Amino acid sequence: MRNLLLAAVLTFSVFVLNAQDVKWHTIEEAVELNKTNPRKIMIDVYTDWCKWCKVMEKNTFMQPVVADYLNENFYAVKFNAEQREDVNILGTTFKFVSQGGRGSHQLAAALGATGYPYVVFLDENMNIITSLPGYTKAPQFDKVMNYINGEHYKELAFDAWSATYTSPLEATE
Repeated sequence: MRNLLLAAVLTFSVFVLNAQDVKWHTIEEAVELNKTNPRKIMIDVYTDWCKWCKVMEKNTFMQPVVADYLNENFYAVKFNAEQREDVNILGTTFKFVSQGGRGSHQLAAALGATGYPYVVFLDENMNIITSLPGYTKAPQFDKVMNYINGEHYKELAFDAWSATYTSPLEATE
């Protein structure tokens, strides 16, 4: 029994030590990095009050397969749709627009966010490839990342491509 408990603790410790967090950037950082080392950009548009944003952070972005793949293939951006600081990218200044007690940022609107969480994928030229409105579970998110990064969207509809791809996370759901 003692050996079984020790093995379980060691296995959990190795898992935790090997797990990576997503390396989050600001949108300005991602744009600058993209100039010298082009990559696609994934933007997680969220708000502090959004319950499903927190669930997605914990269940999707903290998943090691997702975090590792994002870190290796994308510039991951975390953008608060209610931030009050201006964002200056590509010669345009996006501002916070106050609406009563709250408000929203012009960049969130420019990305198409109408609810949260809202994930947007951009190509290396800052063009929107696709977006994912609402909470997305890790296996589905893994499929979308691979579809986008492999540039399969240029040739196949997602449903046709995803029928041929099995996420390693599907067994965990």
